[in-house]
Parts: sequence; C-alpha cells; structure tokens
Amino acid sequence: MTARSIKSGLQVDDRLVAFIEQQALPGTGITATDFWRGFEAIISELAPENRALLARREELQAKIDAWHIANRDKPHDAAAYGAMLADIGYIVPEGAAFEIETSNIDPEIASIAGPQLVVPVMNARYALNAANARWGSLYDSLYGTDALGDLPSGKGYDAQRGARVIAWAKAHLDRAAPLAGGSWADVTRLRVDGEMLIATTPEGETGLADPSQFVGYLENGLCPLQVLLRKNGLLLEILVDPSTPVGAQDLAGISDIYLESAISAIMDCEDSVAAVDAEDKVLAYANWLGLMKGDLTETVTKGGKTFTRKLNPDSTYQTPDGGKLTVKGRALMLVRNVGHLMTNPAILDAEGREVPEGIMDAMITTLCALHDLKFNHANSAAGSIYVVKPKMHGPQEVAFADKLFDRVENALRLPNNTVKLGIMDEERRTSLNLGECIRAARHRVAFINTGFLDRTGDEIHTSMQAGPMLRKGDMKTAAWIGAYENNNVDTGLACGLMGRAQIGKGMWAMPDLMADMLAQKGAHPAAGANCAWVPSPTAATLHATHYHLCDVAAVQQKLREAGPRPGRGGLLNIPLAAGQNWSEDEITAELENNAQGILGYVVRWVDQGVGCSKVPDINDVGLMEDRATCRISSQHMANWLEHGVVDDVRVLEVMRKMARVVDAQNADDPAYRPMAPGYDGPAFNAAVDLVLKGAAQPSGYTEPLLHAYRQQAKEDQRQQASRADAANRL
Repeated sequence: MTARSIKSGLQVDDRLVAFIEQQALPGTGITATDFWRGFEAIISELAPENRALLARREELQAKIDAWHIANRDKPHDAAAYGAMLADIGYIVPEGAAFEIETSNIDPEIASIAGPQLVVPVMNARYALNAANARWGSLYDSLYGTDALGDLPSGKGYDAQRGARVIAWAKAHLDRAAPLAGGSWADVTRLRVDGEMLIATTPEGETGLADPSQFVGYLENGLCPLQVLLRKNGLLLEILVDPSTPVGAQDLAGISDIYLESAISAIMDCEDSVAAVDAEDKVLAYANWLGLMKGDLTETVTKGGKTFTRKLNPDSTYQTPDGGKLTVKGRALMLVRNVGHLMTNPAILDAEGREVPEGIMDAMITTLCALHDLKFNHANSAAGSIYVVKPKMHGPQEVAFADKLFDRVENALRLPNNTVKLGIMDEERRTSLNLGECIRAARHRVAFINTGFLDRTGDEIHTSMQAGPMLRKGDMKTAAWIGAYENNNVDTGLACGLMGRAQIGKGMWAMPDLMADMLAQKGAHPAAGANCAWVPSPTAATLHATHYHLCDVAAVQQKLREAGPRPGRGGLLNIPLAAGQNWSEDEITAELENNAQGILGYVVRWVDQGVGCSKVPDINDVGLMEDRATCRISSQHMANWLEHGVVDDVRVLEVMRKMARVVDAQNADDPAYRPMAPGYDGPAFNAAVDLVLKGAAQPSGYTEPLLHAYRQQAKEDQRQQASRADAANRL
C-alpha cells in the first residue's frame, strides 16, 4: 500500500511530500501550508476543466470518424473536409493580425540561433551532459564519429585520421571566420596585438577578413592562448597549445577548436522518460531542482576511472578593447512538462481521483526553478522560467495552459508571465489553428516547433477511418509535410516571433549517422528555424557548423518580407494510400519494421523504465526511440489492421517473429528479460495492445497502455524482490 499524507485535502504520496517539504521548498520563502493550500486550489479549479478538454477531443474525433466513414467510398475532397472541420469547431476563425508580447527573454531564446538538446531529466548523467554541451570539441566530434565518411579504427590515435580532422576543421574556419589573406591551414602562428588577432602565414602576417569577429582571448589560462571568435551569434574558441600531442604537430600549435554548441537544452519530463508513479516523478523533479540550484552531481566510472560530473561554470575572457566578456558554460535549460492527457497516482484529490500530471508538473517544476530566480540567475539572466508544453490540441488547450501557469505564478508569488511557454506544434488541430494557439498565450510564448513523428501519429489517428495510409517511409514526402513545416515558420514569423522566440525543427533520430546529419540537417536553419533538436552533445557540436554558414535572422527576414506561402490548405491532404497495390513482401517489410521498432522500445520502457534509448532497427541501425516514434509505428499498424490490409493473426505472427529478433539484439544486456518463447510478459503484451487497441487509444497516444504495463512490471519486480528477500532470511 502506498503511504500517503493529507495535505489541504489532497492525498499525497509520502515520497513526494518529503521531496517538496525537505528539498524543494526550503529557501523559497514559501511555507508548506501555503504551498499545499495553493496547489489544492489549482487542482480544484482546473482539474475539471482539464477533463472537459479531453472530452472535447473525443467528441471532435467521433465526428471526424463519422464523416470519414460516410465518405469512405468517395475521393478525398479537401475543401469539403475543411468545411466540415470548421463547422464542428475543429478549425476556429482567425482573428486580426497580432504580434506576441513576450518580455524578459534570454538571448539564447530570442537572438542566438543554434542547436537544442532534448534529454530525459530522470537520468542525471544525461542531464548534466546536456547542460554542459554549451561547448564541444570540434576535433573530438569529427574524429570519433562517421562525420568524415568513416569511423575510426583501432584503439590508439590514428595520425592520418587526425590530419583529416584538422583539415576539415580549418576548412570550416575558412568559411566561418576567413582570414584577410591565405588559409587557416597555412597559419604558423597566432597572436594578439592590441585589438587585433594576427595570423602568420608563409605570405606574411594577416588578420581576419572581418576583424569584428575577434571578440575575446585568454593568455596563460587553460593553454598559452585561447582565441574567441563569433559567427552569426555563436562563439568559436581556438586553443593554441604546442605542448599537447595535437598542438605539437600543428604548424600554429593549435590543439583544438571548441564550438558553442547546445545553446539551449530541454530537460524532459515527458516523451523520453518512463515516470508512472511518485518514485519516478520525485527522481525527475529532484534532478531538475539540482540543475536549477546548480548542485546536481553524478558519480561516473569511465575507462576504469571514477569521477564526479557537475555543472560547468562560466568563463571570463579579455576583450580586444581591454574589457571583460563573461561566457556561459552551460546551455539555457528549459523543462518539458507532460501534456493534458495523463494523470499520476502520486497525488489523489479529495474524491480519490488521480490528479492531472500536467498540473503537477506545472506547479512542481516551477517551484524548483524558483531557486534559479531567487539565488543566482545562473540559468536565466532575464529572470524567466521556460516550460515546453507538448501535445496540446488547439487554442482552447493552449489557453488552458496559459491559465494554469497564471495560477501557478500566483500561488508561488511570481510576477505574471514569469513562466514562458513553448508550444509544440505536433498535433493536427494545433497546426490548423497555430496562429490562434500563439494568440492564446501571446504574453508568454517563447517557442514553437515542428515534430514529424508525433505529428504523423496524430495525422494517422485523426484520419484513422478515412482509409489505409501510405507506408511510413513514403509519408516523409507526402504533400502535407511540406505544408506543415512551412506553415509553422510562416505563422511564427507573422506572429512576431523573430527576435523574440524560438522557431524550431525536430530531432535527428540517428545518433550514429553524423555524416548524413551534416549533409541534411543544414536544411533546418536554411528553412528559417533558429533552433533544431539533436540527440547528443556531439551532434550539437557538428550541427553548430550549419549555423555558422547560415544567417538564420537574414533567412527569417526574407521569409517575413515574402509573406506566408500556401500552407494551411495543404494540411488537409491526408496521406492515404489510394491506388497503392502493395506486394506481400512490401506489406511484410512494413509490418516487420514497425513491429521491431515498437518491441525494441517497449521492452526497455516496460521492463527497465527506460523512456528513451538508442534502439537498433530491423537493419541494426541505431535509432533514438521515444514515445513519439512508438506512437507513429503503432498507429500505422493499427490503421492497416482497421482497414483489412492485415488481420490480427498476421499482426501477432509478426510480433512474435520480431520479439525473437529484439531478444537477439539485446542478448548482451544482463538486465534484459527475453520476450520469447513465452510471449506472455507485460512488455510483449503492451506492444501487442498498442497495435490491436491502437484505434481506440485517445489521440493514438501510447501513454495509457505503457503506464499501466510499467506499473504492473514494477509491482511484479517488487513482489519478486520481496520473495527473494524472504527466502534469503529463511
């Protein structure tokens, strides 16, 4: 039985009570009595509204399903479809032109374009790595990945590969910070002379083509000379140290080039974590609190050595004119709360109902962030708290989030609009009403973004009854995708986000394929996105090179002057597989690809509580999987099942076959529990239910089933441990 305490009528798990009262509240000036009283008032007022919004989702979905069923034998008519959506209130009327009024925004959000990391906050090591990924070694990022087209071989240093790394990096400097004469590859000496950076080449001395790029330096610091340059708002640091192995072989003694990389990082309480009860939520909240207080640490053992990882400090450089420049050592941190759907047993209301988890997250993550505002401003110099809010469906739900944070601010004695809101454009109803969604939170919006996977999952579920969908790979080139991506940028610019907020793009999901990322992800800043998600600190460093070569502010200005492209109408083109005649082999390949991805992700989620991980796909290519990727795969299989492309017998056959594949891929993991040959554990059953019951899941989300099966698995593990302990005592 869960031990609970009554707090202002709320039944709160004692583990959460202890965290709030012993860790989060001390130092804030807010008493436990005031906190719980304020929390209970918010839940009493807003939990019924939360439930009503979810009921409205289901009401609209039922009407859309009925329309599709009635028109299933006709060619899709986008105009008639749009008229129906407007008639039922799914699409709302657009108001007059406006611009957001968000204030007190940090430059990492408002004016510096660069990569954005997203990491599970429940993993302290990942969270610290992400916060510290503000800076990364370009040399290391190139050497240790396939960015050069191949991977390093052997364990020792490969001098030939090192020479290729240095050549690539210096060629990049030639583009990002060119010299007035000659190439960085030919520099034999770097020195500071007054306000100038002087480079010596075989042709003589030269400076930067744009001397204003030289913004700071240190002498006799970490190395004899550290030179700080700036390009498109991002800093680059050249380390000159001939005493190091790399520096000793370099003509100019350059030992490394560090890039300002992850400008911001989202500490995630949502898709990348498996948090199903108070035990899990306290771990997430405690890590976020440690990040905000600046005292989070983690003991790490690597290469036979044990050390303590902690947050990087800021650094101070001398400017060319004799002044001082403070450079941030860590990314600006945002926190992603959960959406409106889920509840959590950590808190029960006066009637014994689980409270909405989104309300919990809003109150508690904001409380934790008070420590940054009250004591150090190490995260936000502007005095703001940044919360990313996912999976909102339309303006009503955004307005509800705005109201929620208004109530939280009042309860925690914060000025209005201290909490800034990130709106994730990943649900169809939000895409079609994006301008009105932004208007609903125009005083606190600091972020919008696109996310192909969740957006595709919602596309499939919303149109579940329209017919079978294209194969998953073909959806990436479907007409609605381009309309969706363009509409997000154009709407954001029309609503005044330029220079005030982030307009972001989604994740690169293949962390081992950095050469492909370098070749492709430059399209994001070129499309006007001033941030884009990356899966690792290394990827952030490599992706930063794209922002050196693309002035996102200039791109946004051109797009804004050109005006909106045809966009919203294209969102009504459903990716149906009309006229497709798949072979049996093609159907099998699609099923196996989806099933393998679902099983590979779900087995770790349910059995081990791992919410995001690199999962080998059917071709053994490691892909970053989270609930968004699981949603699209499960909804796609459910759609084909719904329309008779496959039947449940075939689905089960494929699931069992792919379970054996996943078991083999995880054979070296001592914590892994095989799904075959029994196929009766909670992980396998969860994966099957995600497909067989997929059409009935709210908005096609995976959370309700995953949470239920994870709770079952945790209880099974507790009972097994208890039995083992009892046996040991006998």
